[in-house]
Amino acid sequence: MSAAPLPAHHAPPSANAAFTKRRSFVLMLAALSAVGPFSIDTFLPALLELQSALHASPLQAQQALSAYLLGFGMMSLWHGAISDALGRRPVILVSLVIYILASLVCTIAPSIEVLIAARFVQGLAGGAGMIVARAIIRDCFEGVKAMQLLATVMQIFSIAPAVAPVVGGYLQSWWGWRSVFGFMLIGAIVLLAWIWRSLPETLPVDARHPLHPGLLARSYWKVFTRFEFQFLASLLGISFSSLFVYVTASPVFLVKHLHLTETDFAKLFLPVIGGMVLGSVTASKLAGKVTQRTMINSGFALMTLGLAINLALQFFVIPGMRPGPWLTFLAIAPLGIGSVGQSLLGPSVQMMVMDLYPAQRGLMSSCQGFTHVMVSAVTAGIVAPLVSGTMQHLVLASAAFYGVALLLWLSYLAMHRTRA
Repeated sequence: MSAAPLPAHHAPPSANAAFTKRRSFVLMLAALSAVGPFSIDTFLPALLELQSALHASPLQAQQALSAYLLGFGMMSLWHGAISDALGRRPVILVSLVIYILASLVCTIAPSIEVLIAARFVQGLAGGAGMIVARAIIRDCFEGVKAMQLLATVMQIFSIAPAVAPVVGGYLQSWWGWRSVFGFMLIGAIVLLAWIWRSLPETLPVDARHPLHPGLLARSYWKVFTRFEFQFLASLLGISFSSLFVYVTASPVFLVKHLHLTETDFAKLFLPVIGGMVLGSVTASKLAGKVTQRTMINSGFALMTLGLAINLALQFFVIPGMRPGPWLTFLAIAPLGIGSVGQSLLGPSVQMMVMDLYPAQRGLMSSCQGFTHVMVSAVTAGIVAPLVSGTMQHLVLASAAFYGVALLLWLSYLAMHRTRA
C-alpha cells in the first residue's frame, strides 16, 4: 500500500549543534538504547537461583522474562508517538523514573508474583531509550551522517546484550539474584542524572504532532499495512532472532550442553560482542561508500557463512566430542561470524524503515521496535524453551530464522524490481 507524501523533516535544531558533536552525545544515546536489552540479558544467569529462592516453578521463572518482554513490546508502540507529540526529553525522563521504581520493587520482591508484575512495569518503561534514541538521531542528522551515527550507537549498544549475562553471572554468584536488579536500579539512577543534566530537547515545538487517538490509529494503520514496513521490520527482528535464540537459551546451552558454570557466560558472549562490534564498525566505515542494499547483501552473506559452518559442526563434528575447550570453541565460534553479518545489515535496514515516513520518525521507531520486540518475545518465550534440549535443535532454529529473514529480503527486492 502506498501512502501520500508527508511533509519534509525539520532541520536539526541549531541550539543543539554543539552538543551533538560531542562524543558524550553518542555514548548517551548508546546507554539509553542499552537499557532495554541489558534488562533482559542480565537476568538470565539468575533464573535458576531465583526459581529456588522464591519457590517458583520453571514456568513462573520464565514468566519473569516474558512479562518484561510483553511490557516492552506493548509500550514500544507508544514511546515514539508520545515523543512526537510532547518532545523527546520528557518521555525519556519519565520513563527512567518509572523504570527506577519498578527496579526497586524487583530488588525487594517477596514473591514470584510481585516480581513478575514489577518486571512487566519495568518492561513498559525500559524500551523508551531505544525507541526515542533512534528518533533523536534522525532529528539531528541526515543522510550519511545519520547512517554513521546509527552504526556507531549500534556498535556500543550491541555490547549490552552480550556483556549483560556476563555481569549478571558474576553478580548472582557473588551476591545472589537480588543484586542483579540492584545493579539495574543503580545504573538507571546514574543514567537519569546524566540525562537530566546533559540531554537537550531535539524536537522543536513546530515539528510535533498532536496525540489524537483517531489520527494515531490511522498512522499505525498506514505504517503496518505498508508492505515495505512489513518486510523490512520483520526482516530486522527475525534476522536478529537467529542469534537471539542462543542468547535466551544460554543457561541451558552453556550449563547443560557445554558443561560450563554461571560465571562462564563470557565464553559465549565475548565472541558475539566481537562480531557485533566488528560489524557495526564496518557499517560505519562503509556508510556513503556502498549502497544500503550492498550492505544488507554483505550482511546476509556473512550470516550464511557462519550458519553453514555451525550446521556442519553440529551435525558432523561436535556429536562425537567430549566436553572441554575444543567443544566450547567449535560450538560458539560460528556465532561470532553470524553476529558480524547481523550487525552489518542492521543499520541499513533501520535507516530504510525510519525513512519511509520522514516526518514521523518517532512513530516509525515505535512501530519497528514493537515488531522487533514481539519477534524476540516469541523467540524467548516459545521457541527457545522448545529447541534448547539439544544443540542440533538450536542450530536448526537459528537456520529457520535466518531462512525466513533471507526470504523476506529477496521478496522485498523482487517487489521493488517489479514496481520499477
